[in-house]
Amino acid sequence: EKGVDPGLELTTGKKAVREAYTVMNLVEDYIERHAKRKKRSWKEDERVLNKDVIPRWGRRKAKSITRLDVVNLLDEVRDRAEARGGKGVQANRTLEIIRKMFNFAVGRSILEHSPCLVIERPAKENRRDRVLSEKEIKIFWENINKCRMEAGTRLVLKLQLVTMQRKGELVQIEKADIDLKSRWWTQPKEKVKNNQAHRVWLTDMAMEIIEKAMEISEDSRWLFPGRVEDKFITPQAVDHALRKVQINDTRQNLVDIFKIPRFTPHDLRRTGATHATGAGVSRFIIGKVLNHIDQSVTGRYDLHEYDAEIQQALETWARKLEYILIGEKGKLISLQRK
Repeated sequence: EKGVDPGLELTTGKKAVREAYTVMNLVEDYIERHAKRKKRSWKEDERVLNKDVIPRWGRRKAKSITRLDVVNLLDEVRDRAEARGGKGVQANRTLEIIRKMFNFAVGRSILEHSPCLVIERPAKENRRDRVLSEKEIKIFWENINKCRMEAGTRLVLKLQLVTMQRKGELVQIEKADIDLKSRWWTQPKEKVKNNQAHRVWLTDMAMEIIEKAMEISEDSRWLFPGRVEDKFITPQAVDHALRKVQINDTRQNLVDIFKIPRFTPHDLRRTGATHATGAGVSRFIIGKVLNHIDQSVTGRYDLHEYDAEIQQALETWARKLEYILIGEKGKLISLQRK
């Protein structure tokens, strides 16, 4: 009756949005409407986009970005990393973030196509398989207290080896999450990488570490408070602290404390899982301890909590770890008292 084509109006409206939308607008929308709501690592997305995307493309129309633009940007990121002695893996992370952002734009009809289609990872990645041997575990435990790092950071690293939990979830422990009487640490799903609530049994070794952390954290609600008020230690700070004490550089007065092949915090989680399996814990139960999601059909139906099995697995690992750490006189190497 009005002589108007609603389909044409819709198409025209979408076209107008595409014509006006800049990359800066896209970054802002992506961070606010997607990353902050769905990604716990949204700050890393924001950092990467502010560092490498906005300075190059910020004022350009989002629809003008081509596949070649993306490839050239990734080449720059990789070259920059390699010039500093790295392997360029950061370029892969940058591609993942940019691809997610442009997919978001396509999903909201801001763009018709993503310029990231069929772009391969610019840097080769090797699957990490570093597992500390029993001798190396003992070296780590005996020397961690000699490292120049915050006391809370040392305790995070020890607790990661003892509990096999993710570093990002360890640093976010609130004292309210821990029941010292029942000896269970409950991870709310909001703090867990896979959005699946998880319970961790606290062995004697874990309890001693937690009690020490309670003592040094004083009245903070966080078990491992950071330097910024009412903030916890960041996962990146833990990475940096461990990396720094494994560097030999006389110019910077840095000495490798451990003198063993380099390892990361995540390698401590893998180490615990590997040695626990070697001590007789099944891989299935280790998966429950690690809070891996069972993607099988059976896994979707099996809603058993596995608390008893997790407790038994962690106690088995604690006995194995205690055996590894027994000194020459048969006494357990001090956990915290140095």
